[in-house]
Amino acid sequence: MAEQPSTAAAPPSDLKTRPAGSTEHSWCKAVPGGTGITVFALLLSKPPNISLLQNTLHKLQNSNPILKSKLSYSPTTNSFSYTIPATSHLQIQPFDLSSTADILRNLKTSDHNSVSDFHLIFENELNNNSSWVNTSDSNTDVLFVSIYQLNDEKSVLTLRIHTSVCDRATGIALMSKLVELMREENGEGTKSELLKKMEVGLGIEECIPAGKANKPFWARGMDMVGYGLNSLRYSNLKFMDSESTRESQVVKLGLNKQDTLRILDGCKTRGIKLCGLLAAAGLIAAHSSKGLNENQWEKYSVVTLVNCRSILDPVLIPDFPGYYHSAILNTHDVKGGDDLWELAKKSYTSFINAKNNNKHFSDMGDLNFLMGRTIDNPSLTPSSSLRTSFISVFENSAIHTTSTVHQEIGLEDFIGCTSMHGVGPSIAIFDTIRDGQLDCACVYPFPLHTREQMQELIGEMKRILVDW
Repeated sequence: MAEQPSTAAAPPSDLKTRPAGSTEHSWCKAVPGGTGITVFALLLSKPPNISLLQNTLHKLQNSNPILKSKLSYSPTTNSFSYTIPATSHLQIQPFDLSSTADILRNLKTSDHNSVSDFHLIFENELNNNSSWVNTSDSNTDVLFVSIYQLNDEKSVLTLRIHTSVCDRATGIALMSKLVELMREENGEGTKSELLKKMEVGLGIEECIPAGKANKPFWARGMDMVGYGLNSLRYSNLKFMDSESTRESQVVKLGLNKQDTLRILDGCKTRGIKLCGLLAAAGLIAAHSSKGLNENQWEKYSVVTLVNCRSILDPVLIPDFPGYYHSAILNTHDVKGGDDLWELAKKSYTSFINAKNNNKHFSDMGDLNFLMGRTIDNPSLTPSSSLRTSFISVFENSAIHTTSTVHQEIGLEDFIGCTSMHGVGPSIAIFDTIRDGQLDCACVYPFPLHTREQMQELIGEMKRILVDW
């Protein structure tokens, strides 16, 4: 009989506090610098009832206790921990028309003129780490919810979540449940299957199958040296301003249904996933943006993020809340004239070979250590940019299909991703197949890179994908 996924890789159900795992600790260190703020924003044409919505969020937090936890830091042990209260006390922060207008007025600079008010509010939330910037503060919430009133009809609902408790899979599941439950705000009750009580899971390191993370001492040392030395050889996009205070900005990459179907069929025919193709298009676009000689080679690094829930011990259900992604870092030599599909096959093959060799488990500690070193010593990176790779992609795309539920609650648009202006890649791609169309939120650090620069890069990526 096949093993059934566990609903919890958890300590005893009466546990009220647990320490952060190593990967969670890395995110706790990264968030004050601007990396690891996960935001989901919904554009609504029907104003939600704040009281009923708040009640719904309380139920979601109580059924997913890690999302109602309080984050604490101990300077004595230099460690973080999560304390889980008995009930949710979340309070939605509302911004009326006047307050929203003031916020938008302050946000609208020459660099922001080309984006919508919805987009501006999303980016504003993405750069709001004030709640987590001071590690000496104890018992800080990991989830904050706001509603911005754009006009008499439209509003924006935002959820800002600490990434240490919310990877992409958690965020997508949370938003899906919230949308379904918002339909029940008319007093008909809630769907019990959406509020199934989860336990507080252990950190991902505690759930790695026996032997999968093993690595000989000397091999670990050699890998650490290799990661450090290779990072000095990585090529980067041109840094526009490496001195000014940074924030995360987002540009969109989208394809129509016909082009999306064509590239997905191309991936299927060649036995690769979309992540390999997106990475390859990004690498070719980056090389092209520099106007280099066609035969001039450059070395770029690619990080691929893996959702590990299905391969942990015990196996976790797909929507189990927490951070259960790991990363695989590969490097690729790129020159002008590279064939898109050949590079995509090479990129994906390098990733899958590393995964088959358990690098997503065995290198987890190494990458967490290097991430911490980079945060503490920005000068170890070119121009103190804190860039650890050129691009990051997810192994699997998110899938979204519009339903009548979205129409009933007035959901017109949505966007979700994580901030990257502290330590991280130059561009992080959060891809979704949305009603059959590729829709990517591409996050980058500004003004290290500018919106104009990234729009040109994304535009070139789109051209490469469409014209292959």
